[in-house]
Amino acid sequence: MAGLKAVSDVVRLTLDRLVQEVRPGVTTGDLDAVAAQLLAAHGARSAPALVYGFPGTVLISINDEIVHGIPGARRIVAGDLVKIDVTVEKDGYVADAARTVVVEPGSSVAHALAACARAAFAAALPVARAGVPVNEIGRAVADEARRRGFTVVAGLAGHGVGRTIHEPPSVPNEYDRFQRDVLTEGLVITIEPMVSAGSSQAIQDRDGWTLRTRDGSLSAHYEQTILITRGAPAVLTGDA
Repeated sequence: MAGLKAVSDVVRLTLDRLVQEVRPGVTTGDLDAVAAQLLAAHGARSAPALVYGFPGTVLISINDEIVHGIPGARRIVAGDLVKIDVTVEKDGYVADAARTVVVEPGSSVAHALAACARAAFAAALPVARAGVPVNEIGRAVADEARRRGFTVVAGLAGHGVGRTIHEPPSVPNEYDRFQRDVLTEGLVITIEPMVSAGSSQAIQDRDGWTLRTRDGSLSAHYEQTILITRGAPAVLTGDA
């Protein structure tokens, strides 16, 4: 547990810093460089780079980009909806979290969408207890998104985590009646609503990494690593 706490702390600290650095004129590459320095200072590594060969330290996606955006020369501008996904390995443990930042002055849709992703996570969190079917998490996420007038992105899901990035079980953001997995005490998973203002379908860019909404509509992402218990789950990467 100490190892999970340590890596989760690095994830949280890195996200806190990157959120503070988001502003017009900064490139996604600039943010990635800050992340790389922070991870190195804490004896940690980028899990996506380590496991999958991702060409960056953290994943940064803007506007209609949903997830897996590659950091680079793109400059952030006023009104952007910036998603930062940080997955860290430290001493053999892995934790994962993401936040969405509205670069002011943001549109009402951007603000509502970012709030929806966070609210969908909050709606699912009380469901995540030992003995509960995993698909109940997806039901809670999708219901909250629909209640707010948005949709979850089909096919993108949370997952088990702890020793590598993606472990069983898959944690879909919608109810899957065919899923038979049940949450067990001690299981470490991510809950990560990815919601869209339009299409529920994702398409992949030519770069082989970036996923964006099929119709170009805005998307938002919120994620935490949690520990399943018999009672309320522990949010290991919690940003309070």
